[in-house]
Amino acid sequence: MRRSLPGLTKSTGYIPHPFDLANGVRTSGLVAGRHLATAHKHSHHATACYAVAPSVFHSLVRRWQRTPRAAPIENTTFIDIGAGLGRAVLLASELGFRRVAGVEMHPMLAGIARRNLAKWRRAGRAKCPARILCADALEMDWPRGPALLFLFNPFGALVMRRLLRALAHAFGDRPGELDLLYVNREQEPVLEAQRGFVRVWSGAVRRSREDAGADRRILLSQPDAEYAAPDHEDCSIWGWEGAGNRA
Repeated sequence: MRRSLPGLTKSTGYIPHPFDLANGVRTSGLVAGRHLATAHKHSHHATACYAVAPSVFHSLVRRWQRTPRAAPIENTTFIDIGAGLGRAVLLASELGFRRVAGVEMHPMLAGIARRNLAKWRRAGRAKCPARILCADALEMDWPRGPALLFLFNPFGALVMRRLLRALAHAFGDRPGELDLLYVNREQEPVLEAQRGFVRVWSGAVRRSREDAGADRRILLSQPDAEYAAPDHEDCSIWGWEGAGNRA
């Protein structure tokens, strides 16, 4: 395996986000999906590794908490699917969830995310049990009780479809116990087609001025300049209502 991945070194466009500079962690950088392939069959469907803007994350979680279907946060397990370097896990761990987990298939990314989480714990920032799993999300044992899944467009339609089917099977007799937060919702049609999921909200979530400026600098620094840097993310919130319902 490489010592590092393209996008995580200065020579390949790495620029730290202010979040990292302020907190002594390493969650910045952009790794294109073509560099994330491993021996695992599903790794070829990864879109990219890039961390959610803190302002977008917090805004979307607050919006979810205002929905009538949201379970009490202290009873809810938060799971980041495609956790990358772990920024969403760090942010979620401060919010009072029952527990937090990040699921990342690429071993190098998972290793960096674990080191970030260890620093976070030592700083007293994690307010609940939190961990990083190096695993395939399609092979997860899903928790009992309410769960909130976070997806920053981690993979293409084929794996998204398989994930939703796995969730429908696991939560089949548990309507109201699963919600999804979806950032950069490119695979929205797959969710629309999956029986049992209902859209609770969709719209643009704006970055803060600091996050917008930082993301613009980071994305424009990439050698291939293949990713846009808008001042917002198109997001949606979905809930599981059972196999008898269709979005």
